[in-house]
Amino acid sequence: MEPLPCFLWGFRLTLLSSPLSAAQARPVRRRDFVLEPFRQSDDRIAAWQLINTVGPIALLWGCVALLGSAAAGLQLLLLPVLALLVLFSARSFALMHDCGHNSLFSTSRLNQLAGFLLGCLNGIPQHPWSRGHAFHHKHNGNWERYRGPSALLTRRAFLDLTPRQRWLYGFSRHPLMLLPGGCYYLLVRPRLQLLLGTAEWLGAMGAHVSRNGLRGLAELPAQTRHFRSSHWYTAGECRDLVANNAAVLTSWWLMGAWLGAGLFWACYLTVMTLSAAIFLCIFFVQHNYEGSYASGTEGWSYLKGALEGSSNLEMPEILNWFSCDIAFHSIHHLCERIPNYRLRACHAANAPLLAACHRLRISEFSSCFRYILWDDQALRLISLEQALTQP
Repeated sequence: MEPLPCFLWGFRLTLLSSPLSAAQARPVRRRDFVLEPFRQSDDRIAAWQLINTVGPIALLWGCVALLGSAAAGLQLLLLPVLALLVLFSARSFALMHDCGHNSLFSTSRLNQLAGFLLGCLNGIPQHPWSRGHAFHHKHNGNWERYRGPSALLTRRAFLDLTPRQRWLYGFSRHPLMLLPGGCYYLLVRPRLQLLLGTAEWLGAMGAHVSRNGLRGLAELPAQTRHFRSSHWYTAGECRDLVANNAAVLTSWWLMGAWLGAGLFWACYLTVMTLSAAIFLCIFFVQHNYEGSYASGTEGWSYLKGALEGSSNLEMPEILNWFSCDIAFHSIHHLCERIPNYRLRACHAANAPLLAACHRLRISEFSSCFRYILWDDQALRLISLEQALTQP
């Protein structure tokens, strides 16, 4: 079973490292790392992680129901309850992330079921999200190909903008934008994708029928099976998007009926916005920092992307538990099939090879938000000030 969380002792995480030996002076290769023994998933640990995440979320929402109808003084206890809900919601997203890598449980079926459940808790369809995240892993450090919530302009494209457009670009990547951005990412975007994708499908089917008449009407099932929307890539993604939206919208209605619409939405929006901001922040700082590997497609290296384009975080143990040890990020990028509950041990086993990897303290997180441009000539991430002042 999963060991007791170390945050009970109040210690801070110290990433293990040791000096490189003379034998390691040659370039490090992926086969130098000991990864295979840590790839095995354990369904008992995974089930316990699911229970100790989903169970507290249910209990905390029960506390919201009790406190919502309590005296005014007792209602202040909603604040620590909501704070815990934020942390457990972030943990549920981290577990969903493992399901997307097919690493939390030992079988694809169990990962799909758990991933769907956790996706509903987070308001986001797990299957389409995981496909996009897998693309990130396949191209980490290749800023020419990256697409996602932290996609960057090149320095040349930024300099071609008007002063107002430059200001808007910088403002859109300010740390405070994690709050509306996180809310949109979890709660609005999946609903919008379904609506826009459905509109595309209706337009395509209507055009087919208008071209082919009654024969086109009979061909609609086949046309639907082969339909490709710009908002999903496969029929499986479409099914997951529809099922997630149905489950999420139903849960919103049921929770509103139980707690009252005002209390539910005030608490729910707070929790989801803050939890999304947390994991978006962690994702950002683990790839955008001074000296991060910033290649184009030509000459890009998967190994360099993992070792030089992924920071390892020094955080209090309580945050490590809630983030499922994603602090050990270089190992995660070297082998995404290692489950979260083995990342720490794998990092320790390979510590000498990871000594040169970038380490980041919480106090340094804010500095990472300066690096929001990609210099495709110098192959590095730069700040807006550097873009304007360097020759």
